[in-house]
Amino acid sequence: MSFEKQELARRCANHLLPRAKMDGLMDIRMLDVGPGYAKLSMVVREDMLNFYGTAHGGAVFSLADSAFALACNTTGFMTVASGCSIEFLRPSQPGDELTAVCRLSGDAGKSGIYHTEIFNGDDELVASFTGRAHRTSTPIDLD
Repeated sequence: MSFEKQELARRCANHLLPRAKMDGLMDIRMLDVGPGYAKLSMVVREDMLNFYGTAHGGAVFSLADSAFALACNTTGFMTVASGCSIEFLRPSQPGDELTAVCRLSGDAGKSGIYHTEIFNGDDELVASFTGRAHRTSTPIDLD
């Protein structure tokens, strides 16, 4: 990976993350970013629980979606989701730190497929998310 692509990914992330209001509400933190890659985490809080006392699927989905959004916006061009799906494998408990790792799996033209895996603190797979992205021709204004 070239230094220029890594630097562009970092600049895009630093520009876009303060605008991600939902991430702020959920205390989602960026751990790492690179071209077509993002690693984010959050701690499951009491206000993120469903009626069974485990992490609400929407909270887990939001973490995966945020990692996907960041990973696909590392090229310097505005990129939007055109579809996604998630598979939940195990519940998360209050206090669990979840880590989402998203990677570009493949692209063709302006379309890309990204896979996000969400792990708990014991490195157990909690959920698997697949996102389809469309890169626009509009540059991200990094100034």
